[in-house]
Amino acid sequence: MNKLGRGHRDKVQQFMTITGASEKVALQSLKASDWHLDGAFDVFYSQPHPKSFTDTKHLEEMYNRYKGKLTINHPYADMIMADGISTLCNDLQVDPQDIVMLVVSWHMKAATMCEFTKQEFVGGLQSLGIDSLEKFRERIPFMRSELKDDQKFKEIYIFAFGWAKEKGQKSLALDTAIGMWQLLFEEKEWPLVDHWCQFLQARHNKAISRDTWSQLLEFARSVDPTLANYDAEGAWPYLIDEFVEYLIENGIIEKGRVM
Repeated sequence: MNKLGRGHRDKVQQFMTITGASEKVALQSLKASDWHLDGAFDVFYSQPHPKSFTDTKHLEEMYNRYKGKLTINHPYADMIMADGISTLCNDLQVDPQDIVMLVVSWHMKAATMCEFTKQEFVGGLQSLGIDSLEKFRERIPFMRSELKDDQKFKEIYIFAFGWAKEKGQKSLALDTAIGMWQLLFEEKEWPLVDHWCQFLQARHNKAISRDTWSQLLEFARSVDPTLANYDAEGAWPYLIDEFVEYLIENGIIEKGRVM
């Protein structure tokens, strides 16, 4: 590594710190991605390789730090609840509202917002090769970078619907859906997200179905914000068709441009 320039050496060290990979693997991944860190992460995590060793005793200690102090017979006795997650965020120096916590929950396959079962928490950290707060903090930049990957973003977006909805409900409460859309589309910078949320509050004011949730991402990805390539005969949910009418009626879209 001594033959590398300083910039490349720094990237190798950063890659090794975040992934726990050897110098040889770090060099291979970085060279394969033309020395782009985000691309190197994609190369590394797309290849089968032995999972990083995690110390189960340390994982147990982390879990016990954040789980509630409820009586053993309480249904949530073994859960990490909102207070524990808030403490975790404080330890990680991450705002609880930071989108990276959604990515963390996705890795843990968490069933419900603001809750981790022991299996979700420990299993998720093991899959990430994390067994200490230091390693957890080191992996945050990688998890944040996953949002830039279109396929991973789609998986996280689809996951978010089930994660954010109330237990036992098929649909997602409108206020919750709007909050999640603003969070997710701030990352993807969809120009119409605020108009979409205003439209829902003015015209819909009902819970959001899974179909509408899924199709909106496809609409945001495939339809130009000016609606230049919008197909009125396409198989969009009625709510999206009504949104297009709303944009035109209110002069938000005019002559192929967003006003």
